[in-house]
Amino acid sequence: MSPTPSMEDYIERIYLLIQDKGYARVSDIAEALDVHPSSVTKMVQKLDKDQYLIYEKYRGFILTPKGKVLGERLVYRHELLEKFLRVIGVSEEKIYVDVEGIEHHLSWNAIDRIGDLVQYFDEDKNRLAELDGLRKKNENINNG
Repeated sequence: MSPTPSMEDYIERIYLLIQDKGYARVSDIAEALDVHPSSVTKMVQKLDKDQYLIYEKYRGFILTPKGKVLGERLVYRHELLEKFLRVIGVSEEKIYVDVEGIEHHLSWNAIDRIGDLVQYFDEDKNRLAELDGLRKKNENINNG
């Protein structure tokens, strides 16, 4: 069974906390996701049961190899979507909310194709300038 969007959010956050601090605690996750510690405990127990992490009461938890791989993919997906939205000219203050809104609704195939598109623009900055010119032209038409 594949993880739910909520499970993905937890795994991504746990992965980032472990990368950043070397560990992840219930209180850190609750604060990061703005949820109650009891909700975190329930989800962590579910992730433990599904073998994404190993939960040791009062000692915190570690990601299993399966959890690490998924965590890496989820962080990659989030960062790629942020980069993609920047490439297409989405304003910076909207990017985080937009990524949170779309990341769970795209297949991994769609994510890979977005990766190809971002790479296409990265490989030749003239392409990025052309896209930016087109965007500005369309904004002028729509606002004029």
